Amino acid sequence: MRWGLIPSWAKESSIGLKTINAMAETAAEKPAFRDAMKLRRCLIPADGFYEWVRLGPKDKQPYNFGMADDSPFALAGLWERWRDHNDQTIETCTILTTKPNCLVADVHDRMPVMLRAEDYDLWLDPGITDPKRVVDCLRPFDAALMKKYPVSSRVNRSENDDPDCARAIPVAAAALSLF
Repeated sequence: MRWGLIPSWAKESSIGLKTINAMAETAAEKPAFRDAMKLRRCLIPADGFYEWVRLGPKDKQPYNFGMADDSPFALAGLWERWRDHNDQTIETCTILTTKPNCLVADVHDRMPVMLRAEDYDLWLDPGITDPKRVVDCLRPFDAALMKKYPVSSRVNRSENDDPDCARAIPVAAAALSLF
């Protein structure tokens, strides 16, 4: 799926550029996400995610967040199927975000919703069409089960798509990675 949810009713695909994330607190009410929240919830597998802390007007330090034991996890997602004017189908998705736990809070004011494994079945249950029944899944993840570490600013460039992007750098080197 392409990241950046395009609602089925959208006239143009460019809306997907603005819908890479959806706030868990309001997704059930927002027109772009409302139907997907009822009918098209998904799991987005991950082994980490990045957030950036602002160090100055132009400088930001990226951090990798993941499970303390390096295990994969799933983010709460929504998906849609959109047809363009040529009747070509594009499947898109978005990641739900929530308020940060104490590990993420000093870096960013939001974090992706990391679902607990025991909530996967509930989140994916197609028989549940009332978003209020899955709202408890959308809380901040337990920070004690997670880790964070600084990474090189090379993660800032989409052409750098390799394991080095997630490699930890020494904290003292974190400031140097910005230059």
